[in-house]
Amino acid sequence: MTIFDVDIDALPGGSADLGQYRGNVVLVVNVASKCGLTPQYAGLEKLYATYRDRGLVVLGVPCNQFGGQEPGGAAEIEEFCQVNYGVTFPLTAKVEVNGPGRHPLYTELVGDGGDLQWNFEKFVVAPDGAVAARFDPGTQPDDERLVSTIETLLPR
Repeated sequence: MTIFDVDIDALPGGSADLGQYRGNVVLVVNVASKCGLTPQYAGLEKLYATYRDRGLVVLGVPCNQFGGQEPGGAAEIEEFCQVNYGVTFPLTAKVEVNGPGRHPLYTELVGDGGDLQWNFEKFVVAPDGAVAARFDPGTQPDDERLVSTIETLLPR
């Protein structure tokens, strides 16, 4: 099983159908709109715009587990992301990433790697569904290590 086999809802409702991303590089990021790291949305959107035609998908996963920094409902989150950061990459429904209510997506991503530290932790998933790298929340979307990891996995 990989993330491509996990069921998760899209933010606006219905299935996010992660299987459609099989064969792509997927950057999964747990996001929040009231966090000091929220400005990373702009960098994530820029990264998505730069590489989406080569097969990168940025997948934002709202989570309210860290300081209650994503309290809004689906419509509020979607509007915030579009109005403030012009987000066009897909967003899932709000889920828990740690603890007994951890969503199966994060069970697959984390494996034996322990809990997430905070909002905006990043997982790079290879086209075959294997987790290729994990980056801490402070890693900016334009960080050379993150970009290099993505570029290495993208088709030429």
